[in-house]
Amino acid sequence: MTTTDHSTETPAAAAGQYLIGGELPVHRMGFGAMRLPSAHWDGPAHDPDRSIAVLRRAVELGVNHIDTAAFYFYEDIAANDLIRKALHPYPDDLVIATKVGPGRFPDGSWMNPADPAELRAAVHRNLRELGRDHLDLVYLRFLRTDGPGEDRFATLAALREEGLIRHLGVSSATPAQFAEAQEIAPVTAVQNRYSPLTREHAELVDLCAARDIAYVPYFPFGGAGAPDLSALRRVADRHGATPAQVTLAWLLAVSPTMLAIPGTSSPAHLEENVAAAGLRLDPDDLTELGALAAH
Repeated sequence: MTTTDHSTETPAAAAGQYLIGGELPVHRMGFGAMRLPSAHWDGPAHDPDRSIAVLRRAVELGVNHIDTAAFYFYEDIAANDLIRKALHPYPDDLVIATKVGPGRFPDGSWMNPADPAELRAAVHRNLRELGRDHLDLVYLRFLRTDGPGEDRFATLAALREEGLIRHLGVSSATPAQFAEAQEIAPVTAVQNRYSPLTREHAELVDLCAARDIAYVPYFPFGGAGAPDLSALRRVADRHGATPAQVTLAWLLAVSPTMLAIPGTSSPAHLEENVAAAGLRLDPDDLTELGALAAH
């Protein structure tokens, strides 16, 4: 459910708030922690002190939804550790979402998908690293090599019943995996790829909107910054904004259940991203940007 947020004038609140699972409020402009340890799986490392400053500034700007994972690390720098150092004890309204399912080797390559016992261990690892007694939102993150996730999602559902997880989601899921998970326990969020140029999950976006399920797109800029497209530049110029800001504003306009989680380790980029919560695109803008996927 999307609502107008009159409780604060912070920049992140400008796009309104959404109730995850109908009861857990977050501002629709959030923050993704993947880039905090390094820009890429193979480095180079980012300055941990700067990443900690970015997290603290994000909260000052009104961000109350942070997306992380234990497999967001580079060498000995881990996103979960940075979040805890920066923000613990956590603000009462801060929602931290994490993902479990695969692990990563130090070289960045993926391990085999976790079995039920490994999933339980991964949940407890996130609890320890983040310093929490429960996790607000946990996604089962699929890989291309995954089969059906029935046993694994059932494990997370059991942990939810035990009070260690509040809400469940799926990430990088096919429509079939999403439907299978829904048969086991309520799915309150889907985190799949989506951007102006990558819309293979458009039907899932629409389905989530129809069922009031959060859709949380990763790689909103296609994975390497806002694409350098003339349509994006034209819309950006009309609004005195950047192509990255237009991309984020477009995402928020596509669906009322869309939650943006752009990530960065740069204070300047953080300010720019969060400011996009206040950018309103008109119907002509949306029509022009809507045509991008056809090119």
